[in-house]
Amino acid sequence: MGIVAISGQAASGKTTVARELANRLNYRFVSAGELFRKIAIQRGISLLELHRIAETDFSIDKAVDEETIKEARKGNVVIEGHLAAWILRDVADVRIYLKADIKARSQRLSTRDGKSIEDALREIKAREESNRRRYLAIYGVDISDISFFDLVIDTTYIDAKKVVDIIYEYVYNVLRNKGRF
Repeated sequence: MGIVAISGQAASGKTTVARELANRLNYRFVSAGELFRKIAIQRGISLLELHRIAETDFSIDKAVDEETIKEARKGNVVIEGHLAAWILRDVADVRIYLKADIKARSQRLSTRDGKSIEDALREIKAREESNRRRYLAIYGVDISDISFFDLVIDTTYIDAKKVVDIIYEYVYNVLRNKGRF
């Protein structure tokens, strides 16, 4: 009944890495970010607009976080999201943080979403500032404190497959030693 939480910076590779890790482990994959995006789509607004609304309407984050906890309790899951590891701090077997240089992240977001690098950079900065303010206000969580993570990886110069290889090796050993694999 392993639980792996992957958090990190916007466009650091969280979703790509978490999805592939879940496949390798034969675990379910849950994306808190996708849950958040679904709310934006349901409301017919942009992701950035939902971030702005969520700064005063804490029910949005709380709904996503409650769903994240519910999915974690089912076990055998890799859950990714900006706040996933903080929310699952006491239940996750492994907590992983991904980070990357802002230029690399802007390029990734630009390529993924078909927008200019400048627009991608502005979006990343706006999302991260919104996340920082919300998580501090809602939970008292300082997302710059990554001291409790089990594994921190800078993905700037490592492709997703190699990042998954590193994480898989680590997670496999942790879960095996905990008797969960």
